[in-house]
Order: sequence, then structure tokens, then C-alpha cells
Amino acid sequence: MSFSGKVREELSSSMSPARHCQIAELAAFIGLCGTVVINSFDQCSIKIHSENLLVARKVFTLIEKTFNIKTDISVRRNIAKQSISYAVIIRQHKDALRVLQATKMIGEHQGKAENVRVFNPIVYQQMCCRRAFLRGAFQAAGSMSDPNKSYHLEIVCASQEAAEQIRDVMCSFELDAKIVPRKKSFVVYLKEGSQIVDILNVMEAHVSLMELENVRILKEMRNTVNRRVNCETANINKTVSAAVKQVEDITYLRDTIGFDNMPENLVEAAMTRLDHPDATLKELGELLTPPVGKSGINHRLRKLSEMADRVRQEQGGLL
Repeated sequence: MSFSGKVREELSSSMSPARHCQIAELAAFIGLCGTVVINSFDQCSIKIHSENLLVARKVFTLIEKTFNIKTDISVRRNIAKQSISYAVIIRQHKDALRVLQATKMIGEHQGKAENVRVFNPIVYQQMCCRRAFLRGAFQAAGSMSDPNKSYHLEIVCASQEAAEQIRDVMCSFELDAKIVPRKKSFVVYLKEGSQIVDILNVMEAHVSLMELENVRILKEMRNTVNRRVNCETANINKTVSAAVKQVEDITYLRDTIGFDNMPENLVEAAMTRLDHPDATLKELGELLTPPVGKSGINHRLRKLSEMADRVRQEQGGLL
């Protein structure tokens, strides 16, 4: 099962104890994957669609628990796409009317059939109701990428107004949610790992939150190790390049002007470097008599390099 499926499964098994929170969650379901059908006799019914059996079962349970209404469930198989879709249906007009009144959607939709797209802010005024509302929104139209690959959470809305309302609810929890149009839809999304951790906490998906945090910790550890390895590799390359240049300069001095007229401390450093081309500055300093520190041996080797550059210039001038 995908990580997104695990989150949806965890949320589908969670039921708010308060009726007003149950209504807020149901409002999100109706608004994002529901259809209100009004026939020629002004009789209405509600269909809530989902391709996820657990989500359909959650909607069925919500309606029964909150309103004591029995619903029908229809199953449709799409052989071409090899998929199954479910619809939870409130057929009785009086029952559909009760649900629409409770979710504050009554009177906002006209015509024979219209998708319910707009939410009434009264339904999610309280913080606990906003949490339940976001739970319903994610189950209805949300998805998450695999956190091992990237951090991305989104909720797809049919209208810009619905997207803006969901974004505002997210932002009320100090989340930096944004909206982007995609074909005929509007997508509310979060990109940062810390933001996705926060919204999982808001929706009370604590098991998924812990799993995501474990992934983030492992990824951070890998990144830290990679940074250290890259840094150490760069330092090694720098040290090797410097040692090669030092050996070249010392060899050039030995073959052109010799060591006879050079200061004794420079000759000692030069000979030690030639004998130990792979040694670090600290190791070279410890090989001298008396031993010197890194800055001391580095100073002597730099003097030798400057001397080699001057000799090259003089030799070039003579030519």
C-alpha cells in the first residue's frame, strides 16, 4: 500500500466523538466528491462517490452515526481502467434535506443536478471542526507522494472557491498552503516535509506522522553523511593536489639550483616531503627535528614553492 493509502486508511478508521465535528467532516465529503440531484418534483438525493472502499465505508458510517439514516451503496466496475468506484446514496428526500440543512448547504444549489462545491464556514468555526473538515477533505480528494522520494500533499477541488476555503482552513493552523490550477481543477498543496508533518498532526493521523518522521530522520542522516563524505573528499583532493605541487617544486629546485645554498630548515622540510609525499602537514611536522606544528611546516613549504616560482621566472628570462 502507498503511503497516501496508509494515511487515508488511518483517517478512515478515526471517528470524531462530537456531532458537530462529524458534520464538518461529512460536509467536506459532500463538497469534494458529492453530488446533489434534484428531480422535476424538487425532490433531492445525495450521492457521495469514492474509488476507495474504506472511504465509502467511512461516509456510510458517518451518515448512519450522525443522522441515523440508512444509505444505499452502489458498486461500479470499470473494466477498461480496471478500477472500482463506490457511491453512498441518500435516496429519501427528507433524509437528504436533513443532511443538507445540517451541513449548511441547503438553498445554495439550483437546477436538476449540480455538484456541491462550496462550503459554509459556519460548519467549521471551531478548531476541532476544522481538524475534522481537513480529515474529510483529504479522504475525499487528497493524496501524498512517497516521502522517500519527495514531500508533497495535495487536495484537488473542482472550484477555485472551494480551494480557497480549504487553503484558508489550512492556513488557520499556520500552514503555508498554496493553490495552483491544473486543467479544470484547483489544487491546494503543501511541499515542505515539516508542513506535511504538521498537517498530519492537525488531521490526527499520528501513526502516519511517526512513519513520516522516521523517513525524514533517515533522509537527513543520509544527507549529513553525504555532506561529510563530500567535504572529506574535497579536503583529501585539496591535500593531494597541494602535496603533488610541493613535490614538483622541490624536485625542480633540487635539479636546477640544488640544496647547497638553501637554509637548513628549508632543506630539511624539502627532504622530508620528498621522502614522505603522502604525509599530511601534521605528520611532516612531527618528522622534523625538532618537531614543528602545521603552520610551521606549511610556512617552510610555501617558502620553497615561492623560491621555485622565482627560479622558473629567472630561468625563463635567461631563455
